Amino acid sequence: MKNLLAFKDLIDFELEAFNKSLLNKKPSSLYDPIKYTLDLGGKRMRPLLTLIACDLFDGNVSEAVKPALGLELFHNFTLLHDDIMDKAPLRRNQPTVHKKWNSDIAILSGDTMFVQSFQFVMQSPLINLKQVLDVFTKTAIEVCEGQQMDMDFESQSNVSIHQYIKMIGLKTSVLLAGSMKIGAIIGGAREEDAAHIYDFGKNLGIAFQLQDDILDVFGSSDKVGKQTGGDIVSNKKTYLLLKAMDMADRYKKEELQLWMHTTDVDPVEKVESVKAIYEYLGVKALAETEMQKFYEKSLLHLNEIPCNQNKKDQLKFFAENLMQRES
Repeated sequence: MKNLLAFKDLIDFELEAFNKSLLNKKPSSLYDPIKYTLDLGGKRMRPLLTLIACDLFDGNVSEAVKPALGLELFHNFTLLHDDIMDKAPLRRNQPTVHKKWNSDIAILSGDTMFVQSFQFVMQSPLINLKQVLDVFTKTAIEVCEGQQMDMDFESQSNVSIHQYIKMIGLKTSVLLAGSMKIGAIIGGAREEDAAHIYDFGKNLGIAFQLQDDILDVFGSSDKVGKQTGGDIVSNKKTYLLLKAMDMADRYKKEELQLWMHTTDVDPVEKVESVKAIYEYLGVKALAETEMQKFYEKSLLHLNEIPCNQNKKDQLKFFAENLMQRES
């Protein structure tokens, strides 16, 4: 626990220093949204997992700090662009960048964050740089592939749960997995152990996204930090919706499809009506079971890694807390 707190303080210090460096940069209309985005906070779990993975293999954590910061910037860049594509009004209970400024500014500020993320990842130790960049660039492309699949699903009438799991594996979990693998590489991990830590992160990321699907519908906006029912309003294909479509009888399926294809409707009424169908079918419990399956699979990969048990226990503690967000 002590190491986790120290790593979090280190990340916060680095992010604060980076934000201070943006104060007088011009044009302010480009850099202010970046500062605003990072000031919104967040769990910082990707850079934290980078440092944890480096330490897990007894590496020099200070060598992983700059790449970890780069991964956090990359994550926030994706959020800026995702919010535009999703037309999301809130991010962490505050107006999204495209709402506070406009979409053009959000796009360009996001692009700048992407380049800045590369600048920090490039500060990896020279001996590891090629491997780190290979993981980072592969991960960045896969995140875009996942986002495109997510958008494609909006116009596809038939999306399977298998396809959905593949999509969230790319859009969400490969960045967790890649962050951990980069930390492991800098920490000097063997190839097979770096692969296990990657699979740990990927399965944990899928479990995390399934939990996010659940909280989007059944959580409260003040705790989750986003618009409640946003996925329903934007007709997103989520595990809950796909499972409901699989389980529903003809009448409930028609009702769901009607809500999905109706645009001129009160969003609150739409969310409450679809939520009632989910509750009738019991899909929340099924989603929680699926989430638990991927979480347990992640721990199997962690158990395969021969390392200091105390450090491994700290990582398990972090994962457990990650999966206990309030609804």
